[in-house]
Amino acid sequence: MNLQKRTSRQATAEARPVRRAGLALAAASLLVVGGTACESDGATPAGDAAPAASASTEPGDQAASPSDTASPTSGARSPDAEEDVTATSGEGDGPGKSSPDRTEKLVDGSEARITEVGEQHYVAEIVSKGAVVATLETDGHDAGLNANGMFVALTLGGDLASWMGNDHQGPGTFELEGGWKAKVTKVGELRYRAQIIGHDGVAGTLETDGHDTGLDANGVYIVLSNGGVISSHK
Repeated sequence: MNLQKRTSRQATAEARPVRRAGLALAAASLLVVGGTACESDGATPAGDAAPAASASTEPGDQAASPSDTASPTSGARSPDAEEDVTATSGEGDGPGKSSPDRTEKLVDGSEARITEVGEQHYVAEIVSKGAVVATLETDGHDAGLNANGMFVALTLGGDLASWMGNDHQGPGTFELEGGWKAKVTKVGELRYRAQIIGHDGVAGTLETDGHDTGLDANGVYIVLSNGGVISSHK
């Protein structure tokens, strides 16, 4: 067999495709690694539907309470208490169960479907004519709602109350049920603050920030709306 001696230029020309193929394989490996990194960062694959948001009447995240008040863990303090307590109505992901734990009739003829979703964490869907028109949620604090003149309060223990009337338009200082007083001040657009005053001074604070809020003051239910209307019920 005759073997022809190749020049160095011919050997180089034949080797080039091999190096290019190696580069192509390296690039393909980088693409695979990059795709894996994107998936690990939690990116949603194309075609997957985003989860539906729950219905809620409280827009946005709630504002921080004043620095001199603390969020309640079990309703308002008694009139003899000295420490301030702040409560605001919340918004969240809605019930974690397919059916409510119980249903209660409200004073205007609608109903509330109440579900326990955690410790001191309840959701109440206000249903009128078969449709959910509002949602209350407690998650570390009580919640309240002014629904066109019907006031609804939901406590950390899952108790719910509804009533009409007995309301006052702030700013101002007003007498409430159970011997409480409320000093209502306007602190911004759709933002009111109500100091709940007992025999020994301020015992709790309600503050709205674009949404209504409520409080259980030792069995006296108090709702403050984002329009400055406050009402109580015993």
